[in-house]
Amino acid sequence: MDSIDWIALIDVNGNRICEILGYYRAKSTWIEWASLPRRARMFRDLHLQTQPLRLPNAWDAGSARLIASLGSQAIATTSAGVAWSLGYRDGDVLPMDEHVAAVRRMARVLDVPLSVDVEGGYASGAAVVADNVARFMDAGAVGINIQDGSEEPALLCRKIEAIRAAAQREGVPLYINVRTDVYTRKLVVAGKEADEVLHRAADYHAAGADGLFVLGLTAQDEIRRIAAGTPLLLNVIVWPGLAPVNELAALGVRRVSAGSWLPQTMWAQTQALVRGFLTDGRSEPLLAGAAPYGDVNAAF
Repeated sequence: MDSIDWIALIDVNGNRICEILGYYRAKSTWIEWASLPRRARMFRDLHLQTQPLRLPNAWDAGSARLIASLGSQAIATTSAGVAWSLGYRDGDVLPMDEHVAAVRRMARVLDVPLSVDVEGGYASGAAVVADNVARFMDAGAVGINIQDGSEEPALLCRKIEAIRAAAQREGVPLYINVRTDVYTRKLVVAGKEADEVLHRAADYHAAGADGLFVLGLTAQDEIRRIAAGTPLLLNVIVWPGLAPVNELAALGVRRVSAGSWLPQTMWAQTQALVRGFLTDGRSEPLLAGAAPYGDVNAAF
């Protein structure tokens, strides 16, 4: 039997009507399932603002809570950061149960939309990928990133179609952001990257995608061309040589992600502090930049 708890009744516009005592469906946890369509619409609308949506990516419940408290309009995960926080390498090796549990913990502490990087979907079969994404929606996700990597674009198209169908069955307008690695993996000869990206974007849009995330794209003329050449909303990532966000807006960018740079920076800073402490045993460097314990504890 599922747990007994208070259930919020939500009207069609996502407004809370009242609460009743009853049984949760297994999928509901503490999150009102009926609020997912509302949050999904909110997340989609955030991509239509005058300035690009800025997403400092989170990797666990604590980072998600902190980022949201600082004013981020939504939370998107970094798959690398989540993997590292759970003791795994990045690269489609995260066990689904652990990843879903991590997403559920993030959703528990958030009141803004949550999007999850599902890498390649953790399977090659489209139906299995759709089932996996449904589990992330059950945990509170209203958007996903899914990538082509070195696989054939047709495979990702089949995954997108299956995911879209699954989301529609649940009544959730899931935001599907498709990452393409054409630039970073050098999948075509130099100078032809934008052509290949636009070719893939047309297929991904036809399959049901909403956004296009071009990893490693920094050249302003190519950003402008890709943004103008597809109905998919363009997402770029913090990268050496990337223009400031206000300049990216004029090029047609709708979303800018921090990716794994935050946990990478924290790793380097922790490494330096620990190395120093193990070497000289001094307390001062550990104390100098520390947040007050009470402030951190009060965030939860």
